[in-house]
Formats: sequence, C-alpha cells, structure tokens
Amino acid sequence: MTIDITEIQRYLPHRYPFLLVDKVVEIEPGKRVVAIKNVTYNEFFFTGHFPGRPIMPGVLVIEALAQAGGYLALAHMKCEGAQRAYFLGVDKAKFRKPVVPGDVLRLEVEITRQRGHIFRFKGKAFVEDALVAEAELQSMVVLE
Repeated sequence: MTIDITEIQRYLPHRYPFLLVDKVVEIEPGKRVVAIKNVTYNEFFFTGHFPGRPIMPGVLVIEALAQAGGYLALAHMKCEGAQRAYFLGVDKAKFRKPVVPGDVLRLEVEITRQRGHIFRFKGKAFVEDALVAEAELQSMVVLE
C-alpha cells in the first residue's frame, strides 16, 4: 500500500518547500508509519548547507520524522483539513551519518504513548539499511 502526496496533503498543512514526506509506504493505524523522503540536489537548503559538500541539515531530518508522526496522529484521529499536529518537543536526538542528494530517506515512526491529543513518538531515519538519525518526539493535535 502506498499513500501518495495528494493524500498526505489532506492531513499535513505543509507545502513546498517545507513538506518533507513524499509518500507513505506502510501504516498501522494508531501504531506506526513508514514514509519516504526523496532527497534531491534541488532542495532549497543545499545551496548553503554546505557549498561543495551538500548535507541535509539534521534539524530537517528531525522535521521529516515529526511530519511523518503528525501524519500518523492526524490519520489515526481522522483529522483532515483545518486540524493540525503541532510539534512540541524532541528528546534524545542522535545523528549517525550525513544525508546527501540522491539518498532515499526512510522515516519509521511509532507511537509510544498517547494521552488525549498529545502523542509521543519514537522516530528513526534510514538510508538503505543504515540508521542515519533517531529521536523521541512529541506532538499535539489541535482541532481548529
């Protein structure tokens, strides 16, 4: 099962250049999601990070994990349109390897705890089978 960008945009308010989830390849509603970000040389951040040796900023890898988690939470609560998942915090972030143009970033996010509209997630980002980043994330779904 693949969920394309059109369906993702029904839940996530982000748009180019800040939507960092290209497709969802697996989802267990209320449990976990696996999403993909295709990292291309044309990404806006590669112009200055770093000239001659482009590397995806670690904070954007974390943001991609947070967006995948936001999609999971919003889809679980069946929130479309005006509803938002706001990123509340990040803990235990670790960066293992750089992410460069041409990489396919696989974002694996699982819900570790939910209390009402507050979600805690464990996220891991991979390129091929190599773990490139991981973090614990927290988001809140706001019904607007």
